[in-house]
Amino acid sequence: MLNGKNILIGITGGIAAYKICELIRMFKRANANVRVVCTPNALNFVTKLTLQNLSQNEVGIEEFDLNEFKPEHISYADEADIMVIAPATANTIGKIANGICDNLLTSIACAFKKPVIAAPAMNCGMWENKFVQENIQKLKNAGYTILEPESGYLACGYEGKGRLCKLETIFDKTVEILNSKKNLAGKKFVITCGGTIEEIDSVRYISNYSSGKMGIALADAAYEQGAEVILVSTVNVERAYKVEMVKSANEMQIAVEKELNNADCIIMAAAVADYRAKNIADHKLKKTESNEFTLELVKNPDILKGLCEKRTSDKPVVVGFCAESEDLIKNAKEKILKKGCDYLIANDISRKDIGFSSDFNEVTILDKNGGIKPLQRAAKTEIAKEILKEIYG
Repeated sequence: MLNGKNILIGITGGIAAYKICELIRMFKRANANVRVVCTPNALNFVTKLTLQNLSQNEVGIEEFDLNEFKPEHISYADEADIMVIAPATANTIGKIANGICDNLLTSIACAFKKPVIAAPAMNCGMWENKFVQENIQKLKNAGYTILEPESGYLACGYEGKGRLCKLETIFDKTVEILNSKKNLAGKKFVITCGGTIEEIDSVRYISNYSSGKMGIALADAAYEQGAEVILVSTVNVERAYKVEMVKSANEMQIAVEKELNNADCIIMAAAVADYRAKNIADHKLKKTESNEFTLELVKNPDILKGLCEKRTSDKPVVVGFCAESEDLIKNAKEKILKKGCDYLIANDISRKDIGFSSDFNEVTILDKNGGIKPLQRAAKTEIAKEILKEIYG
């Protein structure tokens, strides 16, 4: 299962450190080569000799214990295919998230350019601390896979969320990442997300409830599968790939169309406002004595239709989204014909358990040849993978 794979396990100073002995055995049984690096405090919970016997390799602890011509943290980073940090304490998470390299493990993490899995384990109050959560988000933004702790009875006597996740969860995620196919390598994706903001005056605007989560999930999935990704976003998000921030429909149109001849696939997941104010006041509009206020609107550009009309061949593949509150399939069929796109992802926004702001979605994929494929309710991260699979097989 993991034959020839090099796994680097980072163990930090948490009570769950003893559990990692079994994780090493699981990786070894799957024919992986395992190396272990510990923070000094980790040895309060598990011995160096035990880890060496299980991994059948020297265990790294000291920063500058040189056995080769390269510094140890660079050597470890170069050799491993993946780094698994478990348990990941609040202390180590904070150091890595803020670029602090004061021991061998954090130095390796700083130099590591391949996939990293972090499995936090700590007191429930520490897990809920806002600074810890900010650091967790930083790691996610940097491309780390975070396997969140489970709820239950903790070693400190409290009960709550903080237990190290199951070892099988760590093992399975490691296998999934190491065996994932980079089937989108060499392809360039341009993906939009979020709701556009159309200014009325210096403080007011027209927008919608789009969170951008579906577009971000698509960008993440494409990037994980090896694609070059540009995310054109109205939502502030930090990622390892390029994110170009825009505000209005006009700005989004410019950003997307400049990539038209360079992209292999453009996915318009953003919720683009249909109208904008005809005239934008450069000051705050004052309330008057009248009970009525008239705002004159003009149509925004139809970015999706424009892309399909301007491309000169079957490249790029253009994918649109449609949000409907009734007659989903009927309206989607009409829209894909009108727009001329290759695929259309239809969302039912009348449901409260999917769509806007939710982490879940349920969509129907329509293609230009009349094909219809429903995807049952699932996390948007999983829906994104299924959409990409439908487009590129």
